[in-house]
Amino acid sequence: MTGGSTIRPQFSRRGFLTVGACGFGLSLGDFLKMKARADLKTYAPIVAKADSVIHIFLPGGIAHQETFDPKPYAPVEYRGEIGSIPTKIEGEFFSQLLPQTAQIADKITVIRSMTHGEAAHERGTHNMFTGYRPSPALQYPSMGSVVAHEYGPKNNLPPYVAVPSIPNVYAGTGYLSSSYSPFSLGADPASGNFRVQDLALPGGIDDSRFATRRHVLDAVNDHFAKKEKGDGLAAMDTFYERAYSLISSQKAREAFNIDAEPAAIRDEYGRNAAGQRMLMARRLVGAGVRFVALQYGSWDMHVGIANGMRQQMPPFDQAYAALIRDLDRTGQLDRTLVMVSSEFGRTPKINKDAGRDHWPKVFSVVLAGGGVKKGFVFGASNATATEPDREPIGPEDLATTIYHQLGIVADKELMAPGDRPIEIVDGGKVRTELLA
Repeated sequence: MTGGSTIRPQFSRRGFLTVGACGFGLSLGDFLKMKARADLKTYAPIVAKADSVIHIFLPGGIAHQETFDPKPYAPVEYRGEIGSIPTKIEGEFFSQLLPQTAQIADKITVIRSMTHGEAAHERGTHNMFTGYRPSPALQYPSMGSVVAHEYGPKNNLPPYVAVPSIPNVYAGTGYLSSSYSPFSLGADPASGNFRVQDLALPGGIDDSRFATRRHVLDAVNDHFAKKEKGDGLAAMDTFYERAYSLISSQKAREAFNIDAEPAAIRDEYGRNAAGQRMLMARRLVGAGVRFVALQYGSWDMHVGIANGMRQQMPPFDQAYAALIRDLDRTGQLDRTLVMVSSEFGRTPKINKDAGRDHWPKVFSVVLAGGGVKKGFVFGASNATATEPDREPIGPEDLATTIYHQLGIVADKELMAPGDRPIEIVDGGKVRTELLA
């Protein structure tokens, strides 16, 4: 059957009692679990347009006015003191702090009408990582964990990697098993002595001794698995298996070796946190990682926003433009979806401290590659960047569209605790206007 249809087994009360009486061991709990699973929807497959995602998250709520949605004709108390420059999209302007990004604007899509209602950092972050509004009843999984759940590892690499570390609690597995957690580098690739945590064999342990220890560990795991069951043990077993595959594969280990990059490429990205994190992300998706969550900067600029942006934006501009150019010239851009987001935007007016405060009513998100349009601006904010002027888009639509490009049906139901079927995203729709 195809999307929207359900399979509903017909169990009568008499039939149910008969099953129980026959001694087959089918308890009420077993029955309800079986029925819940049988009730899950079945879906027609989607042809994936992207193999991987790089999610560049700019925490704190980056100002849309000082980045991708400047308002050069608004009064100064709205537009701020940062100027604007033309881009390769005819008639469109970016902040003057994005000169390199302006030159690759013909390869990206800018969404200027993102909107939601959560003005607290944690709640806004939850929206942008899961596609759901926060709920006190359930922790939802991040997009990276859902992708890991749906596709699993490739080329002995973790399906979901955090650069340099897990950016926030909402980047985790939610109600899914902890085995779908992101693999964290544990160190910044921009550091001079960068080394991925737990990736190399301990001193004095060669491949032969490592394999022997693996066999011993398997025996121990098997012993405990026969005595206890639970997510913790299952997740630990998965972690051990993936860790063994990662450490034992030279090709997999090499994906994390940023020193293998030519000096000219590292310089192109920038020898700083933004540059080397984005270069690492490109190496990882090129090697087979399906989802990279990358965090850079701190954008909660309630005070002195102009100076703050002047300090943090140039490294981002250089690195992001280099990433898009690099993916494009190596032929990876078409199959790699790159998203730049933040939890919300900033207030329309500059405040008394020369900063901007939290503002979720409208903000910007940037997409590139993975089958989205090139050189395109979607939606618009009004003249003072206060609210969407046309084509508003919420986190549920954004997440649904990203899943669609990866070949994942966003209203597919996964099993939450208590064997409750929960849609990956509830109520979202694919925004085909964004797609090539």
